[in-house]
Amino acid sequence: MRTLMLCLCLLLGGCATSGESGFSIKSLAKSDIDSVTDSHRRQLKAHLQQLTIKLYKRNPRELIKVERMSIRKRLDMLYVLDRKPGQFAELSFRDGNDAIRLAFSEEYKGDRVFALMAGLSTMLNSAYQHKPEFFMLDDLDQQKLYNSARNLETVAWQLRQRRDSRGQLFLLSNGVSDSGVANYSFELLFGKMISLQDMMAIVISEKTNRTITHIVHRAASMTLLPI
Repeated sequence: MRTLMLCLCLLLGGCATSGESGFSIKSLAKSDIDSVTDSHRRQLKAHLQQLTIKLYKRNPRELIKVERMSIRKRLDMLYVLDRKPGQFAELSFRDGNDAIRLAFSEEYKGDRVFALMAGLSTMLNSAYQHKPEFFMLDDLDQQKLYNSARNLETVAWQLRQRRDSRGQLFLLSNGVSDSGVANYSFELLFGKMISLQDMMAIVISEKTNRTITHIVHRAASMTLLPI
C-alpha cells in the first residue's frame, strides 16, 4: 500500500489544475490533515514576512549595514528562493537557533533583523521537515511543533528585554508613540504564530496517538529548545 501511494504521489506531483473547476489532481494524495498543514504553513509564512517588514521599519539601521540592500531583497532571500539551511555567509552559515542567538549577541555587528528572521524561518521550517507541501505519506513530529512554539515565546520575550552593554535594546519592536499610543502589533504577530504551532502540535499528536512532552520552560529565558 505504501508503495502504491508513493507511486501515486510521484505521478501526480507534476500535475496541474484540471479544467475550469479549480480541482487539483494532487489533492487526491492529500488527507484532510495534510490540507490543514498546508494552510498553516501558508499563514505562518505570511506572518514571518510581515514580521520581517515591521522589524526593518522599526530598525532601519540594520538594513543599511549591507550595501545596496532592500527589504524586498531580504524577503526574497528568506522566503522566495528555494533556500537550504545554512547558506548565508554573512551569518557564518549559521541557521535556526544559532542564527537567532546571533541577533542578540553583543559581538555580532551584522544585520540583526536578518539574523533573527533567518533563524526563525529555518527553525520553524525544521518543525515541518523543510517541506513546502504535505501528502499522505508525510509525517510530522508533534514535539518539534510544540518546541517551536515555546521558542517563539522565548524570542518574543528577548525582543522586549534583551539589551546590550549600554542598556539599549538589540532590536526595537513594541513601543509607545510620542502621543502615548501603544503599539503591540509585534506581540499579536507572535501570538498568532504560537497559536498556529500549538494547534498543529495537538492535531499531529491526536492523529498519531503520540504524546506531547510538556516542558517546564519559562518564556523569560535565553534557552531555545532543539527542533
